[in-house]
Amino acid sequence: MSNLLSLIGWTFLPNLVTGWVQTIYYGISIRAGDPKPRPGTPRFAEHRRRIHILVVSLYLLYTIYEADHDLRRQGSFYSDLGVSLDASDRDIKSRFRRLAAVHHPDKAATGRDADSVNAYFVHLKTASDTLLDPARRFAYERFGPDVVQWASQGRCVTVRDFVVRGAQMLVPYYAVAAAVMYALGLFGYLDWARHERWLVLGIMFVFELNTVMRPGRPALFEKVVDPVLRLYGQTAAYLPFQIIALARKLCVTIYVALSQVGPLIGADTSTGQIVVGGKKGGKEEVLLRQNLDRLEGAAKALDADAARLLEMEMAPFAGDQQVVQSMKGKMKEWLVQNTIRADPMVRDALGRAFQRRRADAPAGARGTR
Repeated sequence: MSNLLSLIGWTFLPNLVTGWVQTIYYGISIRAGDPKPRPGTPRFAEHRRRIHILVVSLYLLYTIYEADHDLRRQGSFYSDLGVSLDASDRDIKSRFRRLAAVHHPDKAATGRDADSVNAYFVHLKTASDTLLDPARRFAYERFGPDVVQWASQGRCVTVRDFVVRGAQMLVPYYAVAAAVMYALGLFGYLDWARHERWLVLGIMFVFELNTVMRPGRPALFEKVVDPVLRLYGQTAAYLPFQIIALARKLCVTIYVALSQVGPLIGADTSTGQIVVGGKKGGKEEVLLRQNLDRLEGAAKALDADAARLLEMEMAPFAGDQQVVQSMKGKMKEWLVQNTIRADPMVRDALGRAFQRRRADAPAGARGTR
């Protein structure tokens, strides 16, 4: 749910950050005294488009790094015990005995908080018991620390029990995600690349289901991701539940990219405004142009009808130019007196003009109105 809130919240923040970055960019790149691009010009709109893409892209990269950092900081039962993912039961028991000799409440160094010592020892004991049980170890690697609570409730004992319980949490998560996407689409927030969003959600669901059901880790991480991480000094490999957490974060990142970056890639800035193009982008602009075209056509048709009516009214005087000119003058005077001057805005403007004229006139000529 926090990922969905992040997706919604980042719909409004980039514009604010883009404005700040564009102001700083102009302050650095333009010399003092030189004119800066003004809002509404093509150059200003093009700069804003590029800066917006850069800001959103950097933020999305940071969110992926932040997710990885949080997972590394939280650790796992393997890292807390200091054993590898393929550690045997003998290795786990041996490592726990060495840690218990140091962190047991009866053997811990004096001066330490008793509650924290007890809590840490209980955590180590829970990690050891979980990894020594084959069913709980399988479930922990795929569903994370929640399996400890599932096992303590007595409802999950076998691998099948844990998988069924995990599926009961998996299906509602994607059902809510699909409902939120559908609702946002109805309100027009996810018009651009709508089908691609559903494709990403479907791929994520299949990937997570495959990661949960398969006996080992995804081949992509074993053959590609793990060797790359070793090059940068990361020896601890991702567990399946950590892979799923990263994949969900990446899914939200793709959604934000489709919302914020995708429509701007082919946007038109020649008019001084960022006009979104593409399959779904620019729908509002297209509708606006269509409505303006209809309004212009209606105005032209009304003008033609008024001209024809005027010609019909003037038809009896077609042979007498003097009468025609006289009629046109009287009609003009009538329009000025009864239509233009009767308009509230015109009357207010005339009143202000007369007031200024009286203020500049001599005292005896100002009058009372």
